[in-house]
Amino acid sequence: MKTILVANPKGGSGKSTLATHLAAYFAWEGESVMLGDLDRQHTAKRWLAQRPDNFPRIHGWELPEGLPARPPHGTTVAVLDSPAGLHGRKLDAALKVVERVVVPVQPASFDLWALTDFFERLAEEKAVRKGRVEIAVVGMRVNPRTQTFRRFQNFVADYQLPLLTSLRDTQLYVQLQPRGLTLFDLPRPRFERDFAQWQPLLEWLK
Repeated sequence: MKTILVANPKGGSGKSTLATHLAAYFAWEGESVMLGDLDRQHTAKRWLAQRPDNFPRIHGWELPEGLPARPPHGTTVAVLDSPAGLHGRKLDAALKVVERVVVPVQPASFDLWALTDFFERLAEEKAVRKGRVEIAVVGMRVNPRTQTFRRFQNFVADYQLPLLTSLRDTQLYVQLQPRGLTLFDLPRPRFERDFAQWQPLLEWLK
């Protein structure tokens, strides 16, 4: 079973966008997918409620008292969307049930500053030090032709983490959210550029 945590201590970083897209991708691959939501705003859960019945099914992952639990028997992919400020007991509990951590990051300075303590905290985790849990970064709403992006690349490199890919700034993701849909629910030829940006992350998760 693949178990994936999408985490960033800062709100508005794109966690729910990333989590819902990963869930939809693996559902289309024929996996039995659970999508869990640790956020009190229940963004991923609300998105799931809007998803049309004629698209591949994604199951809700019920989390007792807001803490992760092992996904139900028969699950082949579990994706866990986390709240802003994930730390302490909740972070420890989440890391006990996942194998991969994907950190979505916008390249602005405020977003990078918010990650400093988080990356240091992750590096101290036993599961990370022993290699049981792997971490990677995904750039969100990125323009790769800017000096801001180059600073972002250097920031991630300083923590010796892989920057797998960067997703462009487009209203496509925003327009799909209220319909319970993702990029992977659309005809691929029309959005090949965006599909290509996701490919390095999907390969890493496989």
